[in-house]
Amino acid sequence: MSKKLTGECLCGAVKFSVENHFKAFYQCHCKQCQKLTGSAFASNIFTEPDNIQWLAGKEKVTEYEHETREFSKSFCSVCGSAVPFINKTKTSLIVPAGSLNELPTMAPQANIFTSEEACWLKSGFKAESFSGFPK
Repeated sequence: MSKKLTGECLCGAVKFSVENHFKAFYQCHCKQCQKLTGSAFASNIFTEPDNIQWLAGKEKVTEYEHETREFSKSFCSVCGSAVPFINKTKTSLIVPAGSLNELPTMAPQANIFTSEEACWLKSGFKAESFSGFPK
């Protein structure tokens, strides 16, 4: 039996649990994921569509599906945080890795759509690091 992991949005209005049993863990660098996340890539973990138990706030989840392309997103209607969603083809539950409270046993397996990588990503790795805001 696999361990249950919990997750939630930033404000805590939406809470869920999933079994720590995943099919794939990708970091997607496509332009769509950059727009959806506002960052260089999306870190998403794929599992079976029924591998979720909503613990609180399911009614606060808003879904977005692009009309002509194969991508979608769900987010908390209170704080905007990404939360799990079933993909457009209904074959996988996609769990935003950052929404989990515990570490999954699966590590990222691949960086995908790297041909669309943000032009500033590599230079960002060379930037000075701080544990908080710079002084």
